[in-house]
Amino acid sequence: MKWQDRRLLDLFGVEHPILQAPMAGVTSPQMAIATSEAGGLGSIAAAMLTPEGTRQEIQMVKQGTGRPFNINFFVNKPPAVDAARDARWRQRLAPYYDELGLPPDAKGASRAAFDASFCDLLLEFRPKVASFHFGLPDRALMKRLQAAKILVISSATTAEEARWLEGEGADAVIAQGAEAGGHRGMFQVDDIARQAGTMALVPQVVDAVKVPVIAAGGIGDGRGIAAALALGAAGAQIGTAFMLTPEAKTTPLHRVALKQANDNSTTLTNVFTGRPARGIVNRIIREIGPMSADAPAFPLAAEATQPMRGPAEAKGSTDFTPLWSGQAPTLAREMPAGELVAAMVRETEAALSRMRG
Repeated sequence: MKWQDRRLLDLFGVEHPILQAPMAGVTSPQMAIATSEAGGLGSIAAAMLTPEGTRQEIQMVKQGTGRPFNINFFVNKPPAVDAARDARWRQRLAPYYDELGLPPDAKGASRAAFDASFCDLLLEFRPKVASFHFGLPDRALMKRLQAAKILVISSATTAEEARWLEGEGADAVIAQGAEAGGHRGMFQVDDIARQAGTMALVPQVVDAVKVPVIAAGGIGDGRGIAAALALGAAGAQIGTAFMLTPEAKTTPLHRVALKQANDNSTTLTNVFTGRPARGIVNRIIREIGPMSADAPAFPLAAEATQPMRGPAEAKGSTDFTPLWSGQAPTLAREMPAGELVAAMVRETEAALSRMRG
């Protein structure tokens, strides 16, 4: 296909303006390789990886493809520990711990935010793109990435956040509509009730910044990509549509939940990690969420909720599993990631042809 808007193609060195979203715990090196080999921009999600784990995934991707790819990090600031709030949270979860036979002090792993050690890794491997969630790294780290000619992109959930990202040196902005699965990229606002949807957000972000805008949220096929391009976006980032591919690390229970989900199945919740994230409604969301004032700040809430997941899943239950999904789960397809990219390119061309008449 001949794309009229070449801004992302030329910036990233890709054939198609399709970014495979970095989904922590779901994306794999194989998914990134397949997407990049198909002409899109594959991504590694490092938000739940150690530097050594990230190194291993980068090495696998570099062995599998010589094409550009992206590595994504969270840049959350470490929260102040609030002992009283943590105690309230554990008290709220205590009946579930009893039900699952967990010791009251069980603790899950914490997430590592982007820091100098991760920056060193990027400088060592020099990926084409580094993407960030919840803002950008501090200026000293940004300068190191820019000096190494690594392109930096990040998510914005408002036009004001997009302007800030551009002002801090982002090479492109991901306009993340409220429909998107997983964590909201919000970092200047905290009221989820006022978050704009993709159709409303994208044109306002396009008007607000000069850098290319990548639409994200609820886009799962070529119709959505064509709509994003019509709104002025230079491309689209797609997540949930990849979650049923064989390359995805989506667990069997999560796959079943996705196949059973529809447009009315998801909500924004903070009960799993302490930050708003979109997932399929399950027992813990119904009973203590979707938004709980007791949940400690990200990522501390997860230290108490993570231990419940394993024992429940061992019994075939997703009562305490974060079933991340965007609002268009029915668009997810069980086909190899590379074939999915090719299908979306064909669908986009067909949709644009229909629009031209």
